Amino acid sequence: MTSPRPHLSLLVPAIAVALACVPASAFAADAREPVDLDRIDVLGRSGDTPVAPTVADERERLARVPGGTNLVDLRNAGRQATLRDALEHQPGIVLQEFFGGIDQPRLNIRGSGIQSNPVNRGVLLLQDGLPLNEADGSFVIGLLEQRNAAFISARRGANALSPGATALGGEIDFYSLNGADERGRLRLEGGSDGRRGGQLAWGVSGPRADGWIGASHDAYDGYRRHADGERDSVHVNTGWRAGETFSNRTWLSWTDLFFHIPNVVPKARIHSDPRGVMGDGDTPQDNLLNVYRRDPLRDTRHWRVANASQWGGERLRQSLGLWWQHTDDLFKNPTTHNVSDTDTWGAQYQAAGERGDLDYRLGGAYTAGDTARDFYANSPADGTRLQRFGHYGLDAASLDLQAALGWRTGEHWRLLAEAKWSRVERDAADLARGGGLEQRYAHASPRVGAIWQPRPGLRLFANLSRSNEVPTWWEIVSAEVPPASPAGAQAQLLRLRVQAADTLEIGGSGRFGGAERGADWSLAVYRSAVDDELMSMVDAFGNRVGTYNYTAGTTHQGVEAGLDGRFPAVGGGVLEYRLAWTWSDFTFDDGQFAGNRIAGVPRHLVSAELAWRSGGWRIGPNVRWLPGDTPTDHANTRDIYQDGYALLGARLDYTAADGRWTVFVHADNLTDRRYASSYVIRNQGTLAQPGFLQGVGRNATLGLTWRF
Repeated sequence: MTSPRPHLSLLVPAIAVALACVPASAFAADAREPVDLDRIDVLGRSGDTPVAPTVADERERLARVPGGTNLVDLRNAGRQATLRDALEHQPGIVLQEFFGGIDQPRLNIRGSGIQSNPVNRGVLLLQDGLPLNEADGSFVIGLLEQRNAAFISARRGANALSPGATALGGEIDFYSLNGADERGRLRLEGGSDGRRGGQLAWGVSGPRADGWIGASHDAYDGYRRHADGERDSVHVNTGWRAGETFSNRTWLSWTDLFFHIPNVVPKARIHSDPRGVMGDGDTPQDNLLNVYRRDPLRDTRHWRVANASQWGGERLRQSLGLWWQHTDDLFKNPTTHNVSDTDTWGAQYQAAGERGDLDYRLGGAYTAGDTARDFYANSPADGTRLQRFGHYGLDAASLDLQAALGWRTGEHWRLLAEAKWSRVERDAADLARGGGLEQRYAHASPRVGAIWQPRPGLRLFANLSRSNEVPTWWEIVSAEVPPASPAGAQAQLLRLRVQAADTLEIGGSGRFGGAERGADWSLAVYRSAVDDELMSMVDAFGNRVGTYNYTAGTTHQGVEAGLDGRFPAVGGGVLEYRLAWTWSDFTFDDGQFAGNRIAGVPRHLVSAELAWRSGGWRIGPNVRWLPGDTPTDHANTRDIYQDGYALLGARLDYTAADGRWTVFVHADNLTDRRYASSYVIRNQGTLAQPGFLQGVGRNATLGLTWRF
C-alpha cells in the first residue's frame, strides 16, 4: 500500500528562495517600522499591498463584467475542511462530493467538465490571476487548499477575464493571504470519522514589503471503508514595492495528497450498507472487484513557483506573470495504474487602461508542458502492478491572445467587445510501439456585452459569446483493462475535436432595502448551443475507458440565482439568510440520445442558511436540497437515477470581542439520510452495475481559530 511521504523539510529552502526575491532594502525598511501586534482584522489593509487586490478591488472589477460572477469572502469562514465548505451557497457552481473526504469532487459550471471526474477540466483554476491547470487544461482538484485564500472570485462562462480561459465553465481565482492580511493564525479542526486538521500561518509586513507562510495538515479516516486520506501543504508568498508604480510578488507552494478510493457500488447498497465497498459481500461481482485486494488510490505531489510584476498607473496598467509547476501523480483505479510525471510552465502578460469614456484590456499567455505517462495492469489478487501496456510522451502547448474594449456610452450604459484567439497543440508519442498522434487546434472566442445601471443598487446585463474547449490528455489517451483478464489490457490515442458553444446570457444584480433590512440579489439566465460535446465512456465496472465527441448537438441552459440579506430579530440581534438556486437543463438535440437529459448534473440544486447573530454569537440551520431525481446515464434509464435528497445541517460560531479567537461547531446530515453523493456517468447502464458513491452520514466538526 502506498502512503503519503512527509516533505516538510522543503519548507526551509522554499522560504529561502522566496525571501531571496525581496530586496534587502525592503526588509530593512520593514525592520525599522514598529510591528502593530494588535492588528488582527483580516483584509483590513489598504489597496497598495504589492500585487494583492482586496475584496473591494475585486468587487469593483466584477461590477464591470456583463455576466454572472461570484465573490466569496473567507474572512469569517468557519469550517474549511473541504472545497465545498468554501463554495457552498454559491449560485452557478455545482460541486458534487466524491466521498466526503480529502479527495476529488466533481466541479462544473454550466455543464463544463461533467464527464471529467476523477480528473477535472472545463474550468480554468487560478491562483492570484495565474493558471493552476496543467498545460493540457486538466487539474487535480484535491490539491487546492482553500485555507490559504483570502477570497475566491469566480467568473462564470465567457465572463472569464484571463487570456487562456476559453472553456464553457469560465474561471475560478483563489487570491492568497499575504503578510498585510494577518500577523499569525493557528487553526485546529476535528470531527466525525477521524477527521482532523490544522493550519499554522504567520505574516509580517512593512511599508514596502510583506511575507506570509502557511503550513497545514489534514487527515480523514473516512465515513466509508477504504476511504482514508491525508494532505500536507505549505504555501509561501512575499511581495515588495519599488517606487510608486512597480510591485512584485512571488509564490511558492508544495502539496502532498494521498487518499484511498472506496469506489462505486450498485444502487441498492446505498441504503443497505452505506459504509460498504465492493468486497464486503460474497457475490461473484464482489470477488471480482474486491476493493481491499485491488486497493484503488491516488498519490500526488505538487510543487509550484510563480512570480508576477505590476507597473503603471490609471492610464496604463501592466502585469507580467511567470510560473512553473511539477506534478507526480499516481492514480490507481481497480484495474489500472496510471502513472504521470508532468512539468508545466507559462508566461502571461496583460495591459489595461482608460481614455475618457473608453477602457481597454490587452493580454497574451503562453503555456507549455510535457508529461510522461505509463499504464500498468493491476493484479486481481493483490492490486500490484503487472505488465506495462502503455508508454507515452505527451507535449501540450497553447498560445492565447486577448483584446477587449469597453465604452461608457452615457451615464447608465457600458458596452463591451472582446476577442480571444487560441492556437493549441497536443503532440503524443507512443514510446513503446512507435508512432503517435499530433493534433492542432485554432479557434476564436469572441464576446459582446452590455451593462445598464439605471440607479445605484441595480445593474442589468446581457452578453453573447462563443467558448472553446480542447480535450486534455485524460480524453486523448485511452486505457482499458478487462477486470477478469488483465492480459487483455490495451491503450490507444484518440483524435478528438474541440468542444464549442455559443451562449446567450442575461441577468442582473443589485440591492434592495437599507442596512438593517437589506438584501443583495443576483440572477443569470443562459442558453448554450454546444457542438461536439466531449463525452466519456466507462466499462461495466465503472472504470473510465475513453472519450468521444457527440456530433448531433447538445443544449445547456439554466438559471443561477442568489439572495443574501438580513433583518432585525425579535428580542435583539439580527437574522441573516443566504439562498442559492442553480437550475440546469442539459439535453441532447439529436442523434442517439435525442431529447434525453445529459447525465451528471442535478436539474435543481438549492442551498440555504438562516442564522441568528448577536454579539459574537452566530447560530442557525442550513440545508442542501436536490428536489428531483437525476439521470446517471444518457439513455435515462429510470431505475438508476440518483434519487433526490435534502441534507439538514447546523452551525454555531462564537468570536471573542477582541476578534482574536473563534470557536465553531458545524454539523451535517443531522437526519442521517442515506443518499448517493455522486456516480459514474454512462451511455447506458443497468441496476446491477456498480455506479454510485454513498454520501457521508451524520457528522460534526469542532474547530478553533486563534489569531496572534
